[in-house]
Amino acid sequence: MIVTDRLSDARRVRCGLRPSTSAELKRQRIREQENAMSMIEDKIKSMGYSLPEPFKFPNPNRTGCVVVGSIVYASGHGRDLSGPKVKAKGKVGSEVTVEEGYATARAVALSMLASLKQELGDLDRVKRVIRLYGMVNVAPGFDRMPEVIDGASDFFYEVFGATFGKHARTAVGMAELPHGIPVEINGEFELKS
Repeated sequence: MIVTDRLSDARRVRCGLRPSTSAELKRQRIREQENAMSMIEDKIKSMGYSLPEPFKFPNPNRTGCVVVGSIVYASGHGRDLSGPKVKAKGKVGSEVTVEEGYATARAVALSMLASLKQELGDLDRVKRVIRLYGMVNVAPGFDRMPEVIDGASDFFYEVFGATFGKHARTAVGMAELPHGIPVEINGEFELKS
């Protein structure tokens, strides 16, 4: 951060600098946030991943995250994913393998983190993962949903560590998911105070 941001306008003038405007300071903070990677993002990068663009919800009546007090509620994520073995559509147990479902769940976790960053500005504000609710689009008779959602659970556990990455979780099978996606996950995260 530039030291002059902390100077009062009177002191800035005495130092030969022009007074700051709130718009200038806001632009500066935005530039700093865009250029600075958080420790969490550094960890993700060291694991060989990067955050995707946040999912743009198709209707203005919903958003990727809502903050209430110290809890962030993340909406269901699962569309517009990419990565090795990631599947955009299909039923796990027929068109999608367990391994592909696992990779897709990991990609969903990355998408959730992208929405969290968009909402919070910095992933280092997240203290812990509280709960994930994972839904798997399953073929009849498929019952290995926990193994699929482990793709997200294992990822969050590695990113946030054993203490803050361990979370409560539900993994259920669904006859259908929106747009034929194989995995959808929503969850709650605690913010640092």
